[in-house]
Amino acid sequence: MLFQARDSNSECRTSFFSLLVCLCSCLAASTFGQSPPTPPVNIQTAKPESEKAKAAGTKPAEPPAVLQQLNLAIEQLTARISPAVVQILVTGYGAQQENSHSQTAYVTREHAIGSGVIVDSEGYIMTNAHVVEGAQNIHVALPMPSVDYPDQIAPAGKQRIVEARLIGVHKDTDLALIKIDQTGLPTLSLGSRRPVHQGELVFAMGSPEGLENSVTMGVVSSVARQADPNRPLVYIQTDAPINPGNSGGPLVDTDGYVIGINTFILSQAGGSEGLGFAIPARVVQFVYQSLRKYGHVHRIEIKAGAQTITEDLAKGLGLAQTWGVVIDDVIPGGPADGAGLKIGDIVVRADGRPIGTLPAFTALLYLHPLDEVLKLEVLRGTEPKTLFIPVLEMKDSMDALSDLNVSRDNLVARLGILALDMNDQLQSMIGTLRISSGVVVVARVADFRSSANGLETGDVIHRVNQTPVDSLNSLREALRLIKPHDSAVLQVERDGGLQWMPFEME
Repeated sequence: MLFQARDSNSECRTSFFSLLVCLCSCLAASTFGQSPPTPPVNIQTAKPESEKAKAAGTKPAEPPAVLQQLNLAIEQLTARISPAVVQILVTGYGAQQENSHSQTAYVTREHAIGSGVIVDSEGYIMTNAHVVEGAQNIHVALPMPSVDYPDQIAPAGKQRIVEARLIGVHKDTDLALIKIDQTGLPTLSLGSRRPVHQGELVFAMGSPEGLENSVTMGVVSSVARQADPNRPLVYIQTDAPINPGNSGGPLVDTDGYVIGINTFILSQAGGSEGLGFAIPARVVQFVYQSLRKYGHVHRIEIKAGAQTITEDLAKGLGLAQTWGVVIDDVIPGGPADGAGLKIGDIVVRADGRPIGTLPAFTALLYLHPLDEVLKLEVLRGTEPKTLFIPVLEMKDSMDALSDLNVSRDNLVARLGILALDMNDQLQSMIGTLRISSGVVVVARVADFRSSANGLETGDVIHRVNQTPVDSLNSLREALRLIKPHDSAVLQVERDGGLQWMPFEME
């Protein structure tokens, strides 16, 4: 596996820094230094420029050694990164854009291209959730060896394209985990032990506009940019050119570590304008571990609430500061109450990180490990206090479904799922349903391939094509009547909404 040992890369980072310093020095010397006086030109003996060029030949001047070294270092780093960056090919269905001549909605087959990064040699790949959203089929194009000349490009038929299956999606962070049946793959490491700094050199890799295995270079414009004030997630901003198709690809530092997953751009014209954003590696690592272990993301809670401090709030309550985060609720008997947290405490730090906004506090709780105590530093009046709060796992109804007693008898092989007939217990877990009858998806089965990739735990299947479904037997019978490669449409209820899920039966 690549990039597992940090020590071996420290010289690479030092050389980058040294080369850039030398380069700047050379440029400064050539620009601002004293040049020798130009001798007067003898008009009688001066030769035409064309004759001078002929005499000198066409060979370019030897570039400075510092440029050669910088160029070689970038080439070597790119060669080490690119084998672990893949192109993701997605086929799905979507609504065709309406025009002024008709209000009829058409559903058409769509193709999309994104990028991904191999994070485990056993075939696990992280990408963006929006890359695989609504996918009926997911394929991964493994990178071809780089070439030095156009005539060395391998024929398209030799490109390795393999089928992938969806392991889990987390829409809140726009991340997804997919897997291919390959082993011994090159990988990239998620994050390094040092912090990301504004101005540091970074590289973006992916398939912009479908151009596979493209690399661009830039700097970190900001280490923490909050795109939506109502969401806790912050992004790394970069001016490295990123375009549609780069989504899901890595943003890599000069050590070869992934510092973020490229996710979106701000653009007036639809192309790169130097405003690209990447999900920080710390978030990617947390989501990856949860999706791989559970299929969805687990979160913690401390049984307390908080809100943003405003000037009016601070004056009315007599708080010590007019900004930050204040505890507005502590549930009796909960872990926060047991640790001594009080209503009116101002949160100063959590796990050693400064807390200045509610999104920052929410994000820290979101990423806090389940097996660690939360260290909370608060200001009570003017007195600082340090509290250690045991955390609880935030219960998810989907976890409860996965824990139900199911067996091979609950397998629906053609959909690659485990499912149960609807009953009172299940309905109490899921909540109020629009249609009371149906079959509940309990889990996806990794060993079974299915074109119905969009099914999630907790989905309720009500129909197959025009046939109502009220039991596992009726679901299997309806699926049995559909021949391979024929169209199939599931009517699914999810989060209180009905939707059609079309796919081609395998």
